Amino acid sequence: MTSPAHLAMFSIAAHGHVNPSLEVIRELVARGHRVTYAIPPAFAEKVAATGAEPRLWHSTLPGPDADPEAWGTTLLDNVEPFLDDAIQALPQLIEAYEGDEPDLVLHDITSYPARVLAHRWGVPAISLSPNLVAWEGYEEEVAEPMWAEPKRTERGRAYYARFRAWLEENGITEHPDSFVGRPARSLVLIPRVLQPHADRVDESVYTFVGACQGDRGAEGDWQRPAGAEKVVLVSLGSAFTKQPGFYRECVQAFGGLPGWHTVLQIGRHVDPAELGDLPGNVEVHSWVPQLAILRQADLFVTHAGAGGSQEGLATATPMIAVPQAVDQFGNADMLQGLGVARHLPREEATAAALRETALRLVDDPEVARRLKDVQAEMAREGGTRRAADLIEAELPAGADPA
Repeated sequence: MTSPAHLAMFSIAAHGHVNPSLEVIRELVARGHRVTYAIPPAFAEKVAATGAEPRLWHSTLPGPDADPEAWGTTLLDNVEPFLDDAIQALPQLIEAYEGDEPDLVLHDITSYPARVLAHRWGVPAISLSPNLVAWEGYEEEVAEPMWAEPKRTERGRAYYARFRAWLEENGITEHPDSFVGRPARSLVLIPRVLQPHADRVDESVYTFVGACQGDRGAEGDWQRPAGAEKVVLVSLGSAFTKQPGFYRECVQAFGGLPGWHTVLQIGRHVDPAELGDLPGNVEVHSWVPQLAILRQADLFVTHAGAGGSQEGLATATPMIAVPQAVDQFGNADMLQGLGVARHLPREEATAAALRETALRLVDDPEVARRLKDVQAEMAREGGTRRAADLIEAELPAGADPA
């Protein structure tokens, strides 16, 4: 009797990178695979709950509850920590898997060591992308203009030299840009409607499986209060939450609306006392079971991160997108283009603008119709089960699928 296939997943300690993969991992375990998940200790319990075995390693990246300012402000500030972390993580991961090499490597887009390990072990690797992927022309249209100035600096040249040297030490001659941005095989864990230039994405490499969501019962439940005619959830996700002024605008926008109930998630870097006196129809938490609330909500005020955006789409909830950083601006534009949200730049997200936008959105039958269309389209992408099917199809010949 052959032993079950061993699949190894690699990620970093960040909610937006771990959470999208969890249901896929749970499904693979349920199908009889042995799954290990290399992750820093902060997410060990969450990973273990899927049935996978956590393989712990120490990370030098800012933790999941770190102040966003810890990431710096420039492009090089943002990317250098990932290379530093990868270089110091690789020996830990080699040791963690010595004598127990997997049949297949799964990895988040931020896990550079995973692709190095797959090369060393001679096994296939599949990227699980929690956000948009490169399209044909992406380098010329986005990456090259973005990197033009940093590449001219001594610091930028040193970054690339160090990256290339690390890859070459491990037998990889690929350029760092393609190594990071052009995987050989990728499952995209967002719906195709959130992908810019989706018609130019190479479908032989990238497969959109859409939202991979479970029942999330372990995260807790939430019940709509009696008498609440409209429920609005306000959440800026898990990282860019240090925005007390914005939360005060939301309280002012929705707290005085008759029949409305507001759930406000403020993260760990804001004291509720900073919000002043709160009306009885506003509840404030550092964290909430977001999906449970969205299934009952009438409006979602979101930073338009990839996870929140697709949860809003999956639950057919109208959205006000107030992006804070990175890919959120593009997501906000995509949501608005779909006709299911309004993009309010942060500096324009006043109480008056939030209230006016909310009242237009929640009772608009065209918005509701478009949300239902997108919801149905997402369901056809297959989600968790299709992702697991596609992963099994990549298992090397001779690896027992169950």
